[in-house]
This record gives sequence, C-alpha cells and structure tokens, in this order.
Amino acid sequence: MPDIASSDTPEDLDPLVISQMQFHRARAYITDMKHGLIEYFEVPKRSITVCFPVEMEDGSVRTFHGYRVLHNQVLGPGKGGIRYHPDVTEREVAALAALMTWKCALVHIPFGGAKGGIVCNTKELTETDKRRITRRFVHDLGDNIGPHTDIPAPDLYTDEQTMAWIYDTYDLLHPGENNRPVVTGKPLDIGGSLGRLEATGLGCFFATTRFVDTAPLPGLESIEGATVAVQGFGNVGSVVAAAFAEAGAAVVAVSDTEGGVYNKSGLDLSAITQNKASHGTVVGTPGTRTITNDDLLRLQCDILVPAALGDQIRSDNADDINAKLVVEAANRPVTPAADDILAQRGIVVLPDILANAGGVVVSYLEWVQNTENQDWSLDRVNAELRRKMFDAVDSVVQYWREICPGSAGTVDPQPAPGLCRDMRTAALVLAIRRVANVTLQRGIWP
Repeated sequence: MPDIASSDTPEDLDPLVISQMQFHRARAYITDMKHGLIEYFEVPKRSITVCFPVEMEDGSVRTFHGYRVLHNQVLGPGKGGIRYHPDVTEREVAALAALMTWKCALVHIPFGGAKGGIVCNTKELTETDKRRITRRFVHDLGDNIGPHTDIPAPDLYTDEQTMAWIYDTYDLLHPGENNRPVVTGKPLDIGGSLGRLEATGLGCFFATTRFVDTAPLPGLESIEGATVAVQGFGNVGSVVAAAFAEAGAAVVAVSDTEGGVYNKSGLDLSAITQNKASHGTVVGTPGTRTITNDDLLRLQCDILVPAALGDQIRSDNADDINAKLVVEAANRPVTPAADDILAQRGIVVLPDILANAGGVVVSYLEWVQNTENQDWSLDRVNAELRRKMFDAVDSVVQYWREICPGSAGTVDPQPAPGLCRDMRTAALVLAIRRVANVTLQRGIWP
C-alpha cells in the first residue's frame, strides 16, 4: 500500500493517472495471471479522434473535436456514454472507458468498456447546433459504433434527445436493419426503457441499502433514521435523495453548482425541487440554511453521496470528511490519496464502479428489449436492477472481507497494515479477474 499523501503534497488529478493508480493497486492482489495479460488491460483496444466542421444556426462555421475510446471487448460490445463539455480530453475519455470495462464486469453484464466525448459548451449552442454536431460526429465514427460493436449512451450534457439523433443518423446509414440497439437511453417512443432515466440514482440507493443491511458499520445499522448529504441535485442526486427520504432517512443537505441548502431535521425535497425549477438552483429554498459545496462535504452525517463531478474529495480535504459511509454516485469523486486517508480514519467508500453501475445495468436491459423487440414493465426493470446491484454488492463485500479482515461488520473497520484498505480495490480485483478469466477461456489468437 502506498504511503498516505500529506495534505501539502500536490496530487496529480489527471484522470488517466488516477485510473492507472487504482488499477495497479488492484493488480497487487492478482499474482496468478499469465505474464503480460494484466498489461493488456492497461491500454485501450482502440482510440478514435475526429475533427469536423459544422455550419451553425447563425451561419458561422466552427470546427469540433471528438473522441471515442473502446477499452475492451472481451465480455461483449463496448458500452459507455458520450459527453459534451469544453474540458473533454482524450485522456479523460480513455480513463472513463476503462472504468466502464470494470463496471460492466462487476455487475455481470455482457459488455466491454467504451466512452466518447465532444469538446463543446452546450450552454453556447442552440438545439439546431447540437443536432448538427451530433449527426456529424456519428457520421464520422461510421461503423466504429454499432449494436454489436460499441453502444453509446447519455452522459454529461447529453440526454435522450441526443440519443435519438444518434439512432436516427445511424439508422439512415444502415437501412433495413434493426438498429434500435445501437444506442441506449433513448426516448420511450423509439425503444427506450422505462426506468432508464432514474437507473443510476436508484441503483446507487439499492447498492447502499444492501451494503448497510449486510455489512453494517458502527453507528450505521439501518437506512431508516440515517442522516444523508447529497452533493449534486441533478438527475442522479435528486433520485438518490428521494429514495433515501422515502426509506426513512433524513436528507439534511443537497447542493448544485450554485451552492447548497441544509436543515439538520431533514429537507423538504418537494420544496427544493420546486425552487430549482423556478429559480434554477436549490439555494434559497424556504426553511433552509445556505451552505457551500465544501460545507456540505464537511457535514457531520451518516452517509455522504458525491453525485456531481470527480475529484471532490482529495488529500487536502479528506481529513475534514465526517461521514461514516461515502457513496460514489459520481465517477471518480474520491482520489487515491483521499482513499488512503479515509481508510485510515475508518470511513468506508462504496466505489463508483459498484455504486453508480445502475445506469449501465438498465442500459443493458434496454439493449435486450430492443434486440428481442420487447417492452418490459417498470416493475420488471427495477426488479432486475435491484437483483443485479444486490448480487454485485454481495460479491464485493465477501471478497473485501476475505482480503481485508476487519473491513466491515466489526467494531474496528480498519485493517491491519499492508492489507487492502478500501472496497474499491476489492471491486477492481473481482472485475479484472473476470475479464482475465474470460480472455483465457476464449483463447488468445493466433
């Protein structure tokens, strides 16, 4: 185990560096693989960069850069979202593609990992602009995406409408075929699945409840009565918060990009939702105290849910975290250095590849429905989502306990020196082993 970073040591927050650090921590527990096999998983199978001009609605012409990275296809077609953001880089996309490989393996769905992105600011684009950019991106990717090759989905600043444009463009290029499975997260009318929009947040809730029920921590034996703080009140965070509240927890704080709100007795989430709809932010909701996002992370609570951006809990603020359990609803909100600090303090992290896998689970269910020309009920979708999340949590907790005695369900959650300190490593080991085993079973050819 690497030494815990001091608070005055600058962290390297490059997403690919962090991804590789997490991978190598897990690799230390995998000593029985064929030489060279683990190295194969360190690099993407394919990385595509495209550059294309678009005539904007105002008559101007702008050039855009886009990426699609396929990390691994051993378990099945690549699977991963497409994000639109000015800070998108190929390295970020590559790191997230690897994360998708391990996420799919962990929840036992037959997909590999992929990710995509376009460098753009959607706040500066009209609906027509976004449609033209999307269609040109899909055209330039060509047959590098497909129902049995690489399947996109929504991500940061993309949604079901974006997926509808992707589907339509691909369908026009491949007439006479069932092309609905080429993308997931579509509108219901063209093959989307019930429950897909809420899947990431609901899956996160399912994972948390299963963990608390099977591996209770000191002072956190039940969701009912627990205090919860949620950073990020978007599609994922709002669903997570509502699910916890319905289960009897007290959601004491939520936040968005403008700041947060707090009430020690529990928030009225309906009032917060109404305030955000009316004013564009949760801040200012009557009956609440305004706090910052940093304040929210430092709150005394049972469960802290980072559901916004990555790198929120770092070496410089990990000592200030006062939760018993951190649940990563976002991707990469806790850095490796922060993982070490939290583990040393006895704070458990439910890692992103487990906690937020609900989105890709229901994406898979949508793909199955499209492939078989079926439409499932919401109850069926949610029941399958619950089963997948429960099974994954059970597997990770069991292995975590094996390699890290004292990890959960005991008075002292801290392991002995030199043993696995965090659940993330346990989850990654299981995921890597599955992909490696299937690779060997299929055979390395020629």
